[in-house]
Amino acid sequence: MAAKKKSATFEEALEELEQLVERLEAGDLPLEDALADFERGVKLTRECQQKLASAEQKVKVLMEESGSIRELPFDANDGDSDNYGAEDA
Repeated sequence: MAAKKKSATFEEALEELEQLVERLEAGDLPLEDALADFERGVKLTRECQQKLASAEQKVKVLMEESGSIRELPFDANDGDSDNYGAEDA
């Protein structure tokens, strides 16, 4: 019975993805190998995106407000990172 391979860390998946991109960009792979590398790259890309989305959900920005710590959800789309928690005028 084959043991199930543990999931790669984000960094491991990204490193493998970078290696696949280099191989594909070299352009000297047979078509079947290039397609297999492309399919693996798509799978790794999805895994990395899922890991990033999961990490984004866990990230919290802590702000000190009136002597107490207040926890705010991280908003990656907020372009003004200097004003987390600032009240809108």
